[in-house]
This record gives sequence, C-alpha cells and structure tokens, in this order.
Amino acid sequence: MGKLVRDNIPDIIRQSGREPVITVLDKVDYRKALLAKLFEEATELNEASPAEVAEEIADVYEVLRSLAAVHGHDWAVIEKVAAAKREERGAFHDRLYLA
Repeated sequence: MGKLVRDNIPDIIRQSGREPVITVLDKVDYRKALLAKLFEEATELNEASPAEVAEEIADVYEVLRSLAAVHGHDWAVIEKVAAAKREERGAFHDRLYLA
C-alpha cells in the first residue's frame, strides 16, 4: 500500500541509490489521497512532542493548501474566508468547549 508524498521525495529516494515506484494520481484519487494524508498528518500532530509540533503543523498546512488548490481555491481566498469566520464567530483562543 502506498501513500501520497511530497513532490521531491522520489528524487530524494533516487539520491540514496534506490528507484521509487510512483504513480501520478488522477484528480479524484488525488483528492482522496489528500484527505487520507490530512488524517495521517493530524494524527502525527496529535502524537508529536512539543519540539515536533511546528514541523507537524507545517505538514498539515501544506496538505490543506493542496486541498484548497485541488478544489480550485486560491489560498488567499481561504485566508479571507477564515478571517471573516473569525470576525463573525471568533477564534479558538478562549478554549471554550460546549457540552
């Protein structure tokens, strides 16, 4: 079973003397793979040590940017939508948990 990897990973594998087996996904499978990758990266973030958190957040961020792009959304538009939601509903700074 394979997994979605960053674009430079095949070259990194080649530099180690191995030849990767890669497939270029169609748009439907790519979207599914991105959603699976998001779950993978969120799990890694959940399990990260304090020293690893920034790196894991960066991985989640990169997957989210790719998901936006595959759906035809520019990241700047996503940022504007997020800002509007923050303005209307607030953020998550106060640690509120509705029971």
